[in-house]
Amino acid sequence: MRTIDDLDVAGKRVLVRADLNVPLENGAITDDGRIRAGLPTIEALRGRGAKVIVCAHLGRPKGQVKPELSLAPVARRLGELLGTDVAFASDVVGDSARAAAGGLADGGVALLENLRFEPGETGKDDAERGAFADRLAALAEIYVGDGFGAVHRRHASVYDVPQRLPHAAGGLIAAEVEVLKKLTEDVERPYAVVLGGSKVSDKLGVIDNLLGKADRILIGGGMVFTFLKAQGHEVGKSLLEEDQLDTVRAYLRRAEETGVEFVLPVDIVAAAAFAADADHAVVAADAIPADRLGLDIGPESGKLFASRLAGARTVFWNGPMGVFEMEPYSHGTRAVAQGLIDSGAFTVVGGGDSAAAVRRLGFDEAAFSHISTGGGASLEYLEGKTLPGLQALED
Repeated sequence: MRTIDDLDVAGKRVLVRADLNVPLENGAITDDGRIRAGLPTIEALRGRGAKVIVCAHLGRPKGQVKPELSLAPVARRLGELLGTDVAFASDVVGDSARAAAGGLADGGVALLENLRFEPGETGKDDAERGAFADRLAALAEIYVGDGFGAVHRRHASVYDVPQRLPHAAGGLIAAEVEVLKKLTEDVERPYAVVLGGSKVSDKLGVIDNLLGKADRILIGGGMVFTFLKAQGHEVGKSLLEEDQLDTVRAYLRRAEETGVEFVLPVDIVAAAAFAADADHAVVAADAIPADRLGLDIGPESGKLFASRLAGARTVFWNGPMGVFEMEPYSHGTRAVAQGLIDSGAFTVVGGGDSAAAVRRLGFDEAAFSHISTGGGASLEYLEGKTLPGLQALED
C-alpha cells in the first residue's frame, strides 16, 4: 500500500477522502476528535504544495439533501484547526464543487458538501455508483484515502474513485492498519479483549474470530444481559436479544473448550427507568430485579475487569460498559479506561462510542497506545473480513 510519501503532489489537485462524521447537537460539533485525527494528512499535503479537496460524509441522509447534516459546521472547525480559510462547496460534484476545486491555490483547502447527499455515493448498482465516482474523480488528479471509519463500505468515494486516479493511503489509514496488524498478526500475549456496547449481534463476528486468538474476553455494556440470560439469570427489563441466546451459549462452550477466559460482570447498576435521575442501586449480576434494567456494570465488576487487564500485554477495547453519557452509569466505563491505562499494555481503543467516552470522561488520549477512528471498520478487520476501501488502495 503506497502512502502520500510516494506521491508527487506539488501543484496538483488531491482529493482526500476523510472521516469527518462528527456528532452534532443543534448544529454544533460536540466532539471534534475525527477532524483532529485527519489534520496530519491534510497539513502534510498542504506543506508540499498540493491543492487539497476534502470529501466526507455525515450521518445517513440516504441520498437526500438534509440541511441538518450539512458539513458547513465541519468546514468552519477544520479552518479553525488548520489556521486557514477552508472553501466550502455547497454541493458535492456540481458547479459549486467545481468552482471550489478549480479556485484553489497551492496549499489551499476546500471541503465538499456531504457525500451521502448524492444517491450514487452509497448506491448498490455499480453503474450508478460508477457514474458518481466519475464526476467526483474529475475534480482531482490524485486520490488519498484517509477515512478509516468508512473503509469497510463499498461506497463510491471509498472504493470506486481510487480505481480512477493515482492513489495512496493517508497517514491515518496507514497508522490504523499498522495497529490492527499488531492485534491480528504479531500479538504480544496475554491478549485481552473488552467488548461492550448495546447489542451482542453487532459483535458476533468479532467474538467468533477472537475466540481463536484472544486469551481472555471481558463482556460489559448492554450486550452483557444476553450473556447473563444465556446462563439462566434474570435480567429484568434490561436490553436483551432473545434470538442470540443459543449463539451466546455456543460461544461460552467454545471458550471453555479452548481455554479462552470469558469474564462477565459480578454486579450491575440496575435502575427503575432509563434516566439519570431514576432510582438505581447496585445488585448482584445474578439477582437483577424483574422490574429494573441494568445500565452499567457495578463497582466490583470494575475492579474485576481492571484486575483481568493488569497482566495483559495487548488490550483491545470496543464499546462502553454502560450508558456513560449519564453520570450515574459512567463509572464502569471509567474503570475500564483506567484499567487499560494502568495495565501498561499496548492498548487500542476501538473507535466509536469508546473513543467518545474516553474524551467525554476527561482521559488524556495520549495515555492509550492508539485510539481508532473507525469502530465498525476495526471490528470487521478483526473479524478477518476484506475491507473494500483498503483493497482499493492496495491495487
